[in-house]
Amino acid sequence: MLPPHPKGRGFRTVKKMKEDVFARGIKSRHASLIAIGGIVGSSFFLGTGYIFNQIGPFVFLAFILGAVITFLTMECQAELAGAEEPTHHSFVAYASKWISPAWACGVGWSYWANWIVYIPAECIAGGILTHSFVPSVPTYAWAMAFGVLITYFNLKKVKFFAETSFWLTLAQLLFLGAFCVFALLVFFGFLGDHKPEPFLAEGAFPNGVIPLFVNMVILLVNFQGAEIIGLSASETENAKEEVPKSLKKISLQILTIYLVPTILLALVFPWQKAGLGSSVFTTAIASFGYPVWAQAFTLLIILGALSCANSGLYATVRSLHALSSMKMGPKALVKLNRHGTPVKATLVTFAAIWVVLILSLYFPPEKIYAYLLAASGFTGSICWISICFSQLRFRKSLSPNAQKRLPFRIPLFPYLTYFAIGIQVFCLFVVAYSSDLRPSLYFGLPALILPILIYKLKTNII
Repeated sequence: MLPPHPKGRGFRTVKKMKEDVFARGIKSRHASLIAIGGIVGSSFFLGTGYIFNQIGPFVFLAFILGAVITFLTMECQAELAGAEEPTHHSFVAYASKWISPAWACGVGWSYWANWIVYIPAECIAGGILTHSFVPSVPTYAWAMAFGVLITYFNLKKVKFFAETSFWLTLAQLLFLGAFCVFALLVFFGFLGDHKPEPFLAEGAFPNGVIPLFVNMVILLVNFQGAEIIGLSASETENAKEEVPKSLKKISLQILTIYLVPTILLALVFPWQKAGLGSSVFTTAIASFGYPVWAQAFTLLIILGALSCANSGLYATVRSLHALSSMKMGPKALVKLNRHGTPVKATLVTFAAIWVVLILSLYFPPEKIYAYLLAASGFTGSICWISICFSQLRFRKSLSPNAQKRLPFRIPLFPYLTYFAIGIQVFCLFVVAYSSDLRPSLYFGLPALILPILIYKLKTNII
């Protein structure tokens, strides 16, 4: 038998009243695309240009490493989700049960802060891109419009949100497929007004290997969002089977989505010309004499930013609701509306996002966008490390016979779990050596430590 739920580890039983039951409107096809929608956003379409410029032609190796980390983390989460009935508490519940309630509180609020800064980053990215079409309207106004739109989507019924995310994500996947076809035709000489520059003219890593690890905190933002599948458990039909399956599939899907376009981009476009000023993919298309195509693809990228922010707000609200239902947040945020949506948690989250958006007005869009990405990457990595460590503690608590009966198991335990934890801790450690990315420490560490201290102080007083 699997070990019983440890008594007194920060849990409470949630009554099955109407207001406390999430609406189950998310189907299997929705679950995976919601996660992909939370992954493939501006951090890939815009952030890849920055990473490409820093690392060089072999940038795809960084994406391979990111995919490996994602695969191992999702394997850990799938094992945990398959062992017990999945709930919307997800990794917060796992951390409370297998590490400590105080740590779970810190990770939960850190994860909430992760999306609080990342969603504005997506809105700002959408504003930067939309401003290029309508320059008379300032970037911040478009960013605010994106915020209003995603709030409307998330306040509607769960089924409406799921369908919206499904079609928005499908649009950006079609763009990536179209870009791959375009890059292949350019590489083989069927398209373009000139030939691509030599792929390795200045070597595989013109700036050295160190930037690959220094910029991993930003690169990992591209993959963070896969854990949203776990947060959708209480609203997913047949969650016991579908959630672990979706978690295991998402890693391979991400590898295909990211790796193929990135390799083809490196083959046809010089790394020196990449940056944060615009999407490196549309810049590549325009550089070969197809500016109209580039503008059309920019519209799809704007949809991508909207889709990612949409999925991100979903994850943010569910994590805040989970914290409140576990007595780690305000009790008033537990209540759901008649559609089965945590409307109060949504409004509080939206208010925090507005604060970040307003503060962003005092900084250049490209600069604040890069800072927000780094901060999000740091706090997101804390969440993933917690998932892996929870799985480590969970598996070690089982007898050999109980381990064999697990429906999902990460292979080569405990070595791959240790690797997943170690490589992510290392990536966070090297952030301190980058003056551009070091501010993420000033945001990420307090976001984790302060809730832990407050929780310990509160429980000791009580």
